[in-house]
Amino acid sequence: MLNDPIFYVAIRNTAIHIGVVLPILIPLSFLLGYYLSLKPRGYQFLNVVCFTPALMSAAAATMLFIGIYAPNGILNALLNAAHLSSLTHLWNADPSTALGSIIAINLWGGIGFCAVVFSARLSGISSELYEAAQIDGATHWERIRLIAYPMVRDFVGVMTMLQFLGLLLGSAQTVLLLTHGGPGTASTTLGFMLYDEAFVSSHLGYSQAIGVFLFIVGLIGMLLIRRIFRPAY
Repeated sequence: MLNDPIFYVAIRNTAIHIGVVLPILIPLSFLLGYYLSLKPRGYQFLNVVCFTPALMSAAAATMLFIGIYAPNGILNALLNAAHLSSLTHLWNADPSTALGSIIAINLWGGIGFCAVVFSARLSGISSELYEAAQIDGATHWERIRLIAYPMVRDFVGVMTMLQFLGLLLGSAQTVLLLTHGGPGTASTTLGFMLYDEAFVSSHLGYSQAIGVFLFIVGLIGMLLIRRIFRPAY
């Protein structure tokens, strides 16, 4: 395993995948969840819209994005309509955008789901705290930073751990359905490499070695995340 160059490519792709998705997904979903917890007009409909991607199977979501990324798909059509034809791509077949196309699917599917979960947790905070802060002149950002986040910090850590494990171990299905690790190894992640070695190449011993490595990385990652989001009280 340590002598296989593809293994190091998979490590790099996995690090990019997690390093891009988590810092975007968690803050955006937390802010959206905070907004939903305030129960604005139409919040029930917004909850349904946000949660809908989580109800779709991986195959259905991937087929949707295949239509978006196709050469004559929605994304290229919008770029052509905006007179940005120079930006059109074969998104899944371009090494520079293949991994990014997978990242976009994870963000689309994860932000809404996490927002609804955060909303449910934030709804448990007494509205009197927000009202008292508002009387004292606190803005929405100050209420988020000084009241909402500190009170659910440990829950944010749990959601971060779940998303981290999902990206680390569960990326195989999206990669398999969308790019099959290509072009070349541009979108090969550790999760997909484990699947490919076990069920395509039938290198069971090699796949088990990758599985042990993923277990160690997952354990270290969870411990770090837990330490970062440990309550301050």
